[in-house]
Amino acid sequence: MTLLIDRPRWSGPHNLKFAHLVSDASFDELHSFAGALELPRPLRFHRDHYDVPEPSWQDVVDAGARVTTTKELVRRRVRAISAGTARPRRYG
Repeated sequence: MTLLIDRPRWSGPHNLKFAHLVSDASFDELHSFAGALELPRPLRFHRDHYDVPEPSWQDVVDAGARVTTTKELVRRRVRAISAGTARPRRYG
């Protein structure tokens, strides 16, 4: 079980920066972890990750997400999808 988060650097609404939260194991793990967090703003789901607003970033890290670079986060996510351990859900 590895939940990964990068640093908040992606611009979003209300002049907030956002980080990405992913699991390199499964979507069930990702949803369970995100669901257990009491964040001031809900995480947003975009098929394979949640966007975490900067004010909530430390709470996610304290809950157990491992801080990594965006490059490593993407590399691990792609590897999990390629291995078939964490497939994105299909919508529509």
